[in-house]
Amino acid sequence: MSTLIAVILAFAFYYPLFMAWLWMQGAVFYYWHYERKDPPVSQPPVLDYPPVSVIIPCYNEGQNARETIAAALALDYPDFEVIAVNDGSTDDTGSILNELAASNPRLRVIHQSPNQGKAVGLNTALAFSRNEYLLCIDGDAVLDPYSAKWLLRHFISSPRVAAVTGNPRIRNRTTLLGRLQVGEFTAIIGLIKRAQRAYGRLFTVSGVITAFRKSAVIEAGMWSEDMLTEDIDISWKLQHKHWAVRFEPHALVWILMPETLKGLLKQRVRWAKGGTQALMRNAWVFTSWRHRYMWPIYLEYFLSVVWSYSMAFVICYWLASLLLPGMLQPISSPFLPGWYGLLLGYTCLTQFAVSKAIDSQYDKGLGRNYYWMIWYPLAYWLLNVLTSVYAFPQAVIRKKGTRARWTSPDRGVHYGK
Repeated sequence: MSTLIAVILAFAFYYPLFMAWLWMQGAVFYYWHYERKDPPVSQPPVLDYPPVSVIIPCYNEGQNARETIAAALALDYPDFEVIAVNDGSTDDTGSILNELAASNPRLRVIHQSPNQGKAVGLNTALAFSRNEYLLCIDGDAVLDPYSAKWLLRHFISSPRVAAVTGNPRIRNRTTLLGRLQVGEFTAIIGLIKRAQRAYGRLFTVSGVITAFRKSAVIEAGMWSEDMLTEDIDISWKLQHKHWAVRFEPHALVWILMPETLKGLLKQRVRWAKGGTQALMRNAWVFTSWRHRYMWPIYLEYFLSVVWSYSMAFVICYWLASLLLPGMLQPISSPFLPGWYGLLLGYTCLTQFAVSKAIDSQYDKGLGRNYYWMIWYPLAYWLLNVLTSVYAFPQAVIRKKGTRARWTSPDRGVHYGK
């Protein structure tokens, strides 16, 4: 038993440490070989850009629709249309979209009733779109004017590119949770995207901003209506068909994120369930040598779930050892910074420093969030443990084919519904 506990403790400690340094090395490699050679965000390459359809699925986005549509219509792009899908909203989203469409010929509005889910909205807009290239964003997303050009340049350079995901930046950062998420999107999500791109495959595109090749999406079977995270699902379906999926850090979009614990938990549980669904549906890749390039990203996520359960075991065992002294082998508190905690904290700050150095050209305020990141291992690792342990069995027993429908998200304390 003591050997098993030692193995679990070692894995709980060394896995995040190993992955952090692996991500940092991959991200630095990506930056050095690709990103550093590009001009500033406001100077995208001068190319013969093809027409693009901007698709915006909306559910109860009355407070954000005007700003999102205005930014989409203000794109610095030669030829584009905007398609907004009102998916059975119960607020004034539909009337606002109709009002905007009446004065903007580029904007078309599709109304669906009742609530069908984001995947259905995307599939519907794809069917009505006029162009081969689709730029899909969320209903609260504010596009940078040059984002479309940065994304579309990849399709021009390679006929095998099926999807290019952009670089979400958080605009509500007035609370501790908001500041931690600014750091998370930079030091974790942005770093992972760069590292995975350097290694060849992406676990997922970002649902808030991704450009797609329509013919590739159709070949892959379009968006699955029963997946809780349709962005993960379409990423895997495209790569199963041997299409390339890329990351473009210059394609910026400004988004709102939860700033309440309840909203954050709800969001992360959905992400965890969606990730588990992806694990279950794609386990077959290990039976196919042709899909061996998907093995590393599958194992990366699978091991992260194993790590969550390992940490949950460590926490429960530590509590039990306090309640039953002498009956269980004592271990150090997982919440107090011993030497391993200090090493993890140092690694976390190093990781954020590396990501800040890379991402500071896109987000000038990153330095103000640096020292808040010392709380990241405790706050967000504990959150990830809770959501993964809670979500995994629910995703396993979830009936296949059950429609994934919208729920009103938490948009932050200053943007909430």
